Amino acid sequence: MEKSLNRWQVIIASTAILLCTGAIYAFSVFASPLSQQTGWEMSQTMLAFSINNAIGPIPMIFGGYLVDRGYVKWTISLGALLFALGFFLTGFATSPAMLYLTYGLMAGLGQGFAYSGALSNTLRLFPDKRGLASGILTGGMGFAAVLASPIASSLIQSHDAKFAFKALGLAYIVIVLIASFFIKAAPAGYKPQGWNPPAAKAGKESKTWTEMLKTPIFYIIISMFFIGAFSGLMIASQAATIGQSMFGLAAGTAALYVSLYSISNSSGRFIWGTISDKIGRSKALAFILGFVTVALFCMILIPGQIGFAIGIIGLGICFGGVMSVFPSMVMENYGPANQGVNYGIVFTGYSLAAYFAPKVAVQMATANKGDYTSAFYVAIVLALIGLALNFLYAKASKKS
Repeated sequence: MEKSLNRWQVIIASTAILLCTGAIYAFSVFASPLSQQTGWEMSQTMLAFSINNAIGPIPMIFGGYLVDRGYVKWTISLGALLFALGFFLTGFATSPAMLYLTYGLMAGLGQGFAYSGALSNTLRLFPDKRGLASGILTGGMGFAAVLASPIASSLIQSHDAKFAFKALGLAYIVIVLIASFFIKAAPAGYKPQGWNPPAAKAGKESKTWTEMLKTPIFYIIISMFFIGAFSGLMIASQAATIGQSMFGLAAGTAALYVSLYSISNSSGRFIWGTISDKIGRSKALAFILGFVTVALFCMILIPGQIGFAIGIIGLGICFGGVMSVFPSMVMENYGPANQGVNYGIVFTGYSLAAYFAPKVAVQMATANKGDYTSAFYVAIVLALIGLALNFLYAKASKKS
């Protein structure tokens, strides 16, 4: 079984699929043109992004349940196809309700199934390099907007926002169908050739989701996930708008900054995933939250594009770090056997951030005539709270 399985082929195919589903991070490029084309309020359009992300725990948990029972290929392939189809059908939306159905529910559910299946399967294939593997896979998802943003911006300028959804959706359908042929499930108890696993620590055996909920560390982890994702999702959903309203950027230039944020996001997943393998998840997360605070202050205090560029790069790298650290953190605390369901439940913290971060940003910017400074201060306070929680997590981990 092990000789016939090429784990690098599987991770490449999985990354190709997440390069499609990661297009959700380019939504800020679509939001304003779609609102202008349809006449919908910006808050109505942005609600689709919030639904897309907030729906995450449902497919993450259910998809994790299927993956934990061996239905890896079906979970990843059908989830990715549902996402691509939802993205394509968004180009035919004639009302906010239809937008919420196609982009919000269909694409959101599909993205959750694909992400849950690909991530859980990959971590099982790379027990010797969990941080690196998680960084590569989630980095592909973060890099998606690097490709999608300029292409979408060009299609929007030459045609319109709905045409961009249709064109990209068709491309994603083709890519997903091809990549699905190379997805294989990790065998139970898989060990890479030449790797000897370290002796299991007492109390670190695999736990079910009900057992996980009984541990105090779970509530610290899910709270830190919410806080860590908050600033990243605020920027992911509003980057183009922030650049135009606060820093006076043209639409095309703002789209380039979205790509810069995505490059930073993607790089951060690989960088922090590798670093966390060396220094541990808790120490890596402490650095990440500290850098979030610095990056946000740069956007507030440094005028012009310099402050915006520093903030975009810093927050992108840190958001990528959050997305690469937590999957490994969950597996290390609760074991690999039920990783799909366990991480799906912890992912609720991310989904709550996906709902509140764009909402807080839009409301505060509207109240302050396009100025997002107040929203940045909210994110700074949350990051400082996250540092305190991370200190408690480090203490609790030592005791356990």
